[in-house]
Amino acid sequence: MKTPDRSPRAQSRAGRPRSGGLRWAWDLRSAGVDEAGRGPLAGAVVAGAVMLDPQRPIDGLKDSKRLSAKRRDELAALIRERAITYALGRAEVAEIDRLNILQATLLAMRRAVAGLAVQPERVFVDGNRCPELDVPTVAVVGGDAWLAPISAGAILAKTARDAEMARLAADFPGYGFERHKGYGTKAHLAALEALGPCPIHRASFAPVRAAAKLNHRGNQEGSRSDERC
Repeated sequence: MKTPDRSPRAQSRAGRPRSGGLRWAWDLRSAGVDEAGRGPLAGAVVAGAVMLDPQRPIDGLKDSKRLSAKRRDELAALIRERAITYALGRAEVAEIDRLNILQATLLAMRRAVAGLAVQPERVFVDGNRCPELDVPTVAVVGGDAWLAPISAGAILAKTARDAEMARLAADFPGYGFERHKGYGTKAHLAALEALGPCPIHRASFAPVRAAAKLNHRGNQEGSRSDERC
């Protein structure tokens, strides 16, 4: 009889939980991991890893995008107070541009799990891809709406990243980072076209590349105009 492969990679699975059972699997010293900032045109990508304490439950955990900013902040404080352990990991803009956003996201997740004070026996990851870890990992599509530890990780990641982008708005005025947090809104794209990219923009993203080329062309034309004067 063939011996089953019990390696961490072999135990990784993508999909939604069946019959609700997966939501409570986090009782067994499991961590949940999710990211914030994969889609924006600017700023780092941040991942949160959380091991919840079943003896200190937190009501209201769900998909962070379905919560108001005030409620996310309230829940983030409860998570930090009641979790067994939690950690944030990040990948900077230069790493995103060098590696690509997917690999940078997985790197941020690895860093978050490595930062936990207690090593989990298993890690649940939101999405359909798992970072390379030394413990079994399970990818759960839509996991931030299904699993409490993933929801908690998402909330910590998003609140931390949102606060950082609001602070960076003061360093790079005119882009409106405090409002859109780096996402490609109409207002952000207009500012990007008018001002050109700043140091926290992701140069590998198409709208940023386009704005950089436009800005470079505009500078060249301005220089030629000055030379004719």
